[in-house]
Amino acid sequence: MRRFEFPVDKHHAKAVNETISDIRHLQWSAALMAVLLGAGSAWLFILGQPWSYIVGAVLVVCALASLFMVVWTPRKMGSIEDLYAKGGLVPAVVSEVHPRGYTLLALVDIAKPDTAKPHYALVARTVRALPGKGYRVGARIPSTSVLGDRSTRPGGETYQMASIMPIAWGTRDSKVLAQAASQIDNVEWNLLSENISRSEKVRTSDGHFVLLDPTDLPDEFH
Repeated sequence: MRRFEFPVDKHHAKAVNETISDIRHLQWSAALMAVLLGAGSAWLFILGQPWSYIVGAVLVVCALASLFMVVWTPRKMGSIEDLYAKGGLVPAVVSEVHPRGYTLLALVDIAKPDTAKPHYALVARTVRALPGKGYRVGARIPSTSVLGDRSTRPGGETYQMASIMPIAWGTRDSKVLAQAASQIDNVEWNLLSENISRSEKVRTSDGHFVLLDPTDLPDEFH
C-alpha cells in the first residue's frame, strides 16, 4: 500500500471533510433509534402483559446495541488523522458532475494485508463539495483509501467496504496536493480516465465498488 504523509489541517477537515459528517450522522441516527426503542420498551413494560415484557426486553437489548454504536463508531473509524495515516494514496477523478455535487471514481487495491496479490477495484463516492473552484469530468483528485469490513469476523481476501477521502479534505496546501498527485503513476490516472464511462455502474453497485478483471489491467499492474 502506498502511503502519503502530510500535516492534516484539523480546522479545515472539520469544516469540509464529509467522512466526519457521515460519522456524526451515524451517531445521531443510532442515538435517536436508542431513544425510540427505549420509549417503546417502557410503554410495553407499563402494559404489564406477559408478551409485552418479552418484547420490551428485546427492545431494551436493541436500544443498548444502538447506544453502543454511538460510542463504537468513532472509535472504530479513528480520528481524521488516523484515517489519512492508515489509508493508501490512490488516484481518483471526477467522473460525474451533479447539480449538487460530484461523483469521484477511484482505483483502489481492496486486498487485505496478508493477501498474496492485489485486488484492484473501481470505487465510486458521491460528494457534496470539493474545496476550490468548479471541477470538470476528468479532473484529478488524489485521495486516501478507506477500507473496512461489515462484520467483526470477516473472511476472504478483500475488504467488504471501500471508500475514499480526497486529500483536499485534509489540507488547503496546494503544494501538498500537487505532491500527492505526482506520486501516482500516469498509468493509474490513464486507467481511470479510460473507465469514466463506467462511473454510474460502479456508483449504483452493491458497496459502490466493482472488482477489475486482472486480465484487463495494464502490464504495469502485474
